[in-house]
Amino acid sequence: MSNFIIKIRASVFLLTLLISLTSGRVIGQTTIAGTVTDADSKETLVGVNILVKGKVIGTISDLTGRYSLNVNQEPPLSLVFSMVGYNTQEVLINTSQTSLNIQLVETAILGQEVVVSASRVEESVLQSPVSVEKMDIIAIRDAPQASFYDAINNMKGVEMSTQSLLFKSFNTRGFNANGNVRTVQLIDGMDNQAPGLNFSIGNIVGISELDLESVELLPGASSALYGPNAINGILLMNSKSPFLYQGLSASVKTGIMDESGRSKAATGFYNFSARYAKAISDKFAFKVNFEYLTADDWQANDFRDQSLLNGSTIKTGTTFNNPAYNGVNSYGDETNVNMLSVAQAMVNAGFLPAAALPLIPSTSVSRTGYLERDIADYGTKSIKLNAALHYRINDNIEAVLQGNLGFGTTVYTGADRYSLKDFTMGQYKAELRASNWYMRAYTTQERSGDAFAVGTAAQGINEAWKASSRWFPEYVGAYAQAIGGGLPADQAHLAAREFADQGRYMPGTSEFQNALNAVSSRPIPGDQNGVGARFVDSSNLYHFEGSYNFSEQIKFAEFVVGANYRIYDLNSNGTIFALDENGDEFNIKEYGGYIQGSKKFFSDKFKLTASARYDKNENFAGQWSPRVSGVFTEGNHNFRASYQTGFRIPTNQDQYIDLNTPQARLIGGLPFFADRYNLNSNPSYTLANVSSYGGAVQQSTQDPAIQAQALAIVQQQIAAGLIDPSEAPAAVAQTVGFLAAAANISQLQPYPVKEFKPERVKSFEVGYKGIWRQNLLVDAYAYFNRFENFNGNQVLVQDATDAGLAGPNPITGLNLIGAIANARNIYSMPVNRTEIIKSWGWAASLDYRLPKGYTIGGNISYNTLSNLDELAETGFQPSFNTPEYRYVLNFANREVVDNLGFAVAYRWQGEFAWQSSFVNPAVSTQQLSVIPAYGTLDAQVSYKLKSIKSILKVGGSNLFSKGYTQAWGNPTVGTMYFVSLTFDEFLN
Repeated sequence: MSNFIIKIRASVFLLTLLISLTSGRVIGQTTIAGTVTDADSKETLVGVNILVKGKVIGTISDLTGRYSLNVNQEPPLSLVFSMVGYNTQEVLINTSQTSLNIQLVETAILGQEVVVSASRVEESVLQSPVSVEKMDIIAIRDAPQASFYDAINNMKGVEMSTQSLLFKSFNTRGFNANGNVRTVQLIDGMDNQAPGLNFSIGNIVGISELDLESVELLPGASSALYGPNAINGILLMNSKSPFLYQGLSASVKTGIMDESGRSKAATGFYNFSARYAKAISDKFAFKVNFEYLTADDWQANDFRDQSLLNGSTIKTGTTFNNPAYNGVNSYGDETNVNMLSVAQAMVNAGFLPAAALPLIPSTSVSRTGYLERDIADYGTKSIKLNAALHYRINDNIEAVLQGNLGFGTTVYTGADRYSLKDFTMGQYKAELRASNWYMRAYTTQERSGDAFAVGTAAQGINEAWKASSRWFPEYVGAYAQAIGGGLPADQAHLAAREFADQGRYMPGTSEFQNALNAVSSRPIPGDQNGVGARFVDSSNLYHFEGSYNFSEQIKFAEFVVGANYRIYDLNSNGTIFALDENGDEFNIKEYGGYIQGSKKFFSDKFKLTASARYDKNENFAGQWSPRVSGVFTEGNHNFRASYQTGFRIPTNQDQYIDLNTPQARLIGGLPFFADRYNLNSNPSYTLANVSSYGGAVQQSTQDPAIQAQALAIVQQQIAAGLIDPSEAPAAVAQTVGFLAAAANISQLQPYPVKEFKPERVKSFEVGYKGIWRQNLLVDAYAYFNRFENFNGNQVLVQDATDAGLAGPNPITGLNLIGAIANARNIYSMPVNRTEIIKSWGWAASLDYRLPKGYTIGGNISYNTLSNLDELAETGFQPSFNTPEYRYVLNFANREVVDNLGFAVAYRWQGEFAWQSSFVNPAVSTQQLSVIPAYGTLDAQVSYKLKSIKSILKVGGSNLFSKGYTQAWGNPTVGTMYFVSLTFDEFLN
């Protein structure tokens, strides 16, 4: 298959080169010039795009509204005049015409956008074969939010997970996550994922709003055209061409971020960006972009108790009434042990009198934690640099060299909260493109800088000050003394903590800062000097792809073919990813190709589109992704139906992670890990199976028959002189354990490590999009998804001595942080679930154009799991992480009076339970990690200052001033007030 793909790519390249060179010959030259004006006001329009249909050559109208274009082709030819907010005009040039004046008419009806994302060919958004959402330049400019990326949350069916001011993850149709690996984000065709982690990082290292031309979103499975991982949706952001958007533009934005739970409720933020683009000639153009942002970030301040120990609940648990308190956004308090177990060990070691043992309860106690605000770097900053060179080799081919570089500081949520401090990521691209083909090569270079895990850092600070092996015995000893002195239990716990915490490093002191610096500078998981929290990742991605549209060669139907090749170069300095036999980290190679054909039938009223794609990752079997869709058009009404498939290659971490954490060793799901850690030769067992077995053993130790049998065995050994009579009680207890373990050994079922496969989805969708009476745009869809090989994590327990879990000290429970019976290996590895997961949903939007330029509209979406009860019976929690209902209402007018406009949007979503590795397992299992419902009102007023070619915009988001969170453990988002002044040399 690999040779087949290579041959296809070579054939496409040679065919492209031949066609391009042939079509590039100069037959004749046509020069056309003129002026573009507004049909109503008669004012000249600047920055209008003028393109030769079927070619890459084009120009724009200058500051006086004039244009001039030289075309290396004799008539006939067609010129296309376009500008956002105006109807596109196509004019046929039949003679050697040299002058052409054009009047553009403002768009009078909705739904006139052209999209490319749905089929990789230009088509009306109304006739797209699948659901697609789009924001154009005007929608971006008029959004009632401080940034366009925030405005994506207003699109139909879109939900957002805000992990910090800059780090946000979008999602559609369920299974939302922080650092979402189920969606793909492309910027100018480049996959914007972090190569080592496989998820897009919001718009931190993205695109400046000044340089953004459009945003297109395809919800749902999109693998048929875009390959792996576009299983929940794909977001495409396209920048402005320096040929078509020239001149200087700049923006200054500032305001206030306000949320009552922050260390300082109200703080300022500052954002500056600038863009300059220039066409030196008809052949050569360039652009440069710069953006800088700084702010005090939103803070994660959920201090509810998620331990659920000692009778505590999410609503009632505090540091005062629960000795095992484990706050959602406090860290270091995850480390807990049972006081009675510690006391028994102290008695055995001679550190506690046996007489004190009855004073110690079987109560869990945790170490004292630190708040996230004391450890994470909330000094958010972001710098984005972009430059591009565009060269038109001839009228048919344009070459592009482009670089995007971003660096800064922010916070992200994964299994821990991560302070991403001074990270950098760059994307660099070389591209050749024509109107019907392109070839592209790019690389993504990720450098994690001084990033570190906040929770791990807190544990490390505690251990650096006083090791847990000393702290817990001090706590238990002080508790016993307090109880012996007559204090009640609650006061005894407070006294014990005060004693054990004497001299503890406090935030703001040099001792605390020195410990934090030491822990955060050591790579995870640490070394002989102590715990390490630093996250090290210098992974790279290399990508090559091309596509060709045969519309000029094949007339009876439209065919598009494409192929790609990708390499992941993993590099964590041996801290995160496994090493091969040579001590090197792995590279991962992928390739794929697709073909799509479309044909119109029944007097062009019905369009049938079919595509097939094949992808191969070197670690997994090849994946086929077919798609079939049909669109029936009658006037302005379009009915569509589609069947499409998608798949998700397991992330690089799911494939190759090898990280020893305090809770477990995290390992990848590839076969060599089972061999490396002897998971087959030395059987492993699921945590649920071991816990069930331990419970049965503990119950059997109370069986009178087993106790009598143990006593008889010990008496025989005493009579034979094998045991000293003084050792009889301990010998009886140990023998009871042996017998109880043997009686229940059949309950231990070794876990069979199976082949790890990519996750797959089959998706069915029907939809309608149409315009009623020129003023009402209706868009609706319904979908049904069926997921197979769903990826989930499995905790496994293995005996480290090969003695088996039924050895001398049978398990009666498991504490993944403290010591456990015998020496156990604890692994957490990704596996495929056997359950079939079914989800379905629908969404609808209405947009109505009122008289005098007012618009009103809204959208609503519904998503759910249709077999949730069936999944619950197996104990599987699929982390759907999505509210059933969410809706958006909007009201706007671009020009209420001369130059003055406004926009208002209200967004609401219902409550739902959040499940992830960040949530305490007990909380997640009991569905207690609820994200409350919330509603937020955003608004802006803008005024055009034509004399200085600027727009003044004043607005605010979450104007109700009620903080909300979008995922468990994430920060509370408050109110943001902003004012911006944007200058554009080509502003009309």
